[in-house]
Amino acid sequence: MEIRQMENFIAVCEELHFTRAAEKLGISQPTLSQQIRALEDELGVPLFDRVGKKIVMTQAGNLFLEHCVQMIRHLQNTQDALAELRNDQRGRLVIGVLPSDLDYRLTPLLVNFHARFPKVQLKVISSIYVLNQVLDNEVDIGIEITSAPDDRLVRIPLCSEEYVLVVSENHDWAERSTIGIQELRNIQTVMFPEGFTGRELVDGYCRKYGFSLNTIMETSSATSIISLVKANVGGTLLPYRLIQAMNEPTLRCIRITDDPPYRHFEIIHRSDRFLTKSAKAFIEKTIEYFN
Repeated sequence: MEIRQMENFIAVCEELHFTRAAEKLGISQPTLSQQIRALEDELGVPLFDRVGKKIVMTQAGNLFLEHCVQMIRHLQNTQDALAELRNDQRGRLVIGVLPSDLDYRLTPLLVNFHARFPKVQLKVISSIYVLNQVLDNEVDIGIEITSAPDDRLVRIPLCSEEYVLVVSENHDWAERSTIGIQELRNIQTVMFPEGFTGRELVDGYCRKYGFSLNTIMETSSATSIISLVKANVGGTLLPYRLIQAMNEPTLRCIRITDDPPYRHFEIIHRSDRFLTKSAKAFIEKTIEYFN
């Protein structure tokens, strides 16, 4: 059995469709089907049930998938360890971060890291699904809002950040420095769509006090939200440190006096993942940067 066979098997499991999996792998569908049949013959069990044009994983297929993923992960860890032994200054690191923070806050951290490890290929992915991407091995390290405990993860707290109401300098409340929580009922807001981490946090906070925000416009782009707020379409609720990083002189931040919402940041990686010296350095520099 070869690693390539296991990787092809995983692709079929992900797509549950031989043609799509073959296109993803860059091979022909008959070749892929032949490889899977050979794998089933070698293992002595069917991995898929074929129902017309559809395929379904068998119990044996699910079990084999679990072990294939573990073996490939162990192989990658071994390759990373050997690469570090050869030359720690090279390699590849994939980081997952929330979109708004990538746009406005993390550039100094990335510049600093590149200066220390100029030959490391750093790929930074903007996503609202950072936690899942870390668990699925799509990214090596994630910077994410704290979530429920998970034994598969190593979690390192970074900081806590207070949310504030952000309005245009031309807004009726622009001269105010503070606001009570219940007053948020009376302002039109521009927010991220429902399902976004920051939006869920703010909505849950408001529900605790028995109301929902009057959201008149939603956009998935932090840049768009800020442009709309500057145009006085409405206010928004964002972390104060994020607004500071934007350095927008036409914005005004209004603090919430009674029990303001906070987001708690952490850096995460899989507990079974080998960390190169450069990965450990990135974690250390991230902790320093946020503190």
